[in-house]
Amino acid sequence: MPRILLVDDDRALTALLAEYLQREGFVVDVAHDGDAALAQLRNPSQRPDLLILDVMMPGRDGLETLRAVRLQHRLPVIMLSARGEPVDRVIGLELGADDYLSKPCLPRELLARVRAQLRRSTPATTGTVEVGVLCLHPGERRAFAADKELSLTGAEFMLLLTLAQRAGELVDKASLTRMALGRELERFDRSIDVHISRLRHKLAEASEQSPRIDSVRGAGYVLIAGAA
Repeated sequence: MPRILLVDDDRALTALLAEYLQREGFVVDVAHDGDAALAQLRNPSQRPDLLILDVMMPGRDGLETLRAVRLQHRLPVIMLSARGEPVDRVIGLELGADDYLSKPCLPRELLARVRAQLRRSTPATTGTVEVGVLCLHPGERRAFAADKELSLTGAEFMLLLTLAQRAGELVDKASLTRMALGRELERFDRSIDVHISRLRHKLAEASEQSPRIDSVRGAGYVLIAGAA
């Protein structure tokens, strides 16, 4: 059964969400601060398949914890925030979160996001996808640009894979959100834009010949093979 680590200092909410997710067939571990979460991630016998992380916690908050997590781990991360401000969402995504929910959230909505992230972590495509110097291995969830491996989150990998499978074609944001993030596009949702910005930086850093991601204002994004 998939293992989830739920990190929130609100013990009543944590108990409610943990019980709900356990009834849905997940193994749920709980931590109430960032340091405890990081300690559990270092334990191979309890390493989770997905992390649910609250932003506002005493001591090491969720954003600091996420920054530390991304130095060592690529597991899917869903951020929770009681404030729900757009800037918080953007900062979380820029630090490597895969998805973001405002609190209070319905347990059923959180469950849908969890399932979407776990489905996304096992792409159906198994063959190699190549666009210029970019080479993706969906079965292993690894990506290379000019033989240099890219360090990608799960959301970034699926977004790049979606664009690579349709290289040269315009893909609208609603379709990208559905195919790469496993959910519908929400109003004022900038998640795809933030993930694209991170991908552009990583591709350019890996090789000058990397494909580029062009935006079409109000329409979507297209992956263009770089110069040979």
